[in-house]
Amino acid sequence: MNTDILLLSFFMGLVTYIPRWFPLAFLSRRRLPRWFTTWLDFIPVSILSALVAPALITSGEPRHMDILRPELFVAVPTFIIALKTRSLGLTVVAGMLLFWVAGMWLR
Repeated sequence: MNTDILLLSFFMGLVTYIPRWFPLAFLSRRRLPRWFTTWLDFIPVSILSALVAPALITSGEPRHMDILRPELFVAVPTFIIALKTRSLGLTVVAGMLLFWVAGMWLR
């Protein structure tokens, strides 16, 4: 195998491994402030919102706001079901059924 490819693969692995290892190695032995751990609890929600929101309220090329999308109409009751039941399985099935109904109804 070509040495350049091996070196490239090694350094790519190193570059992706270090940012994951560094916080784990240094912060796992310390007691973090309460405000910091509270702030860290919001990160997964923020990332999920940043990924989901554009798909729900924008469409077209170039992207523009479109709040009358079927995805948004399905997401709201699905979110309410998730909050009320706290069941991932029921939420997924309800979301799929609602999306199917919306697709038939909004054609």
